[in-house]
Amino acid sequence: MATPKQRTASCACGNLQLSTSGEPERVSSCSCTDCQKRTGSAFGVTAFFNADQVQLVSGEPKTFKRGSDAGRTLSMKFCPECGTTVFWSLDEYPGRVVVAVGCFADPQFPAPERNVWAKNKHHWVEFPSTVKLYDEAP
Repeated sequence: MATPKQRTASCACGNLQLSTSGEPERVSSCSCTDCQKRTGSAFGVTAFFNADQVQLVSGEPKTFKRGSDAGRTLSMKFCPECGTTVFWSLDEYPGRVVVAVGCFADPQFPAPERNVWAKNKHHWVEFPSTVKLYDEAP
């Protein structure tokens, strides 16, 4: 039997690290204005894991709770040293941990299957035809 793939995600300074085991349940990109602000980019890319697939390796994250465009609550976990948001949980998905794909720094990470809040997508952003676009959260 094959050993589940292990990956490490970390903040910019390396203080906050977590490890994941196995493949994510889903990889999604989001063009909501909150993700644009969180990343400082045109969209965010996230990987959804079951909580038992994720282990905090080092660091003590700070938490920032915020609402979403869909009216849900997110508990963002970020490094108190460099400010990088590494992971979070959503009230809508108990038992799951969402990890910022960029924190894996792995160009071979699985691509997103969908983009949510595409109505807020920057006009110059193009996704491959394999990525399903949703104007809002499905």
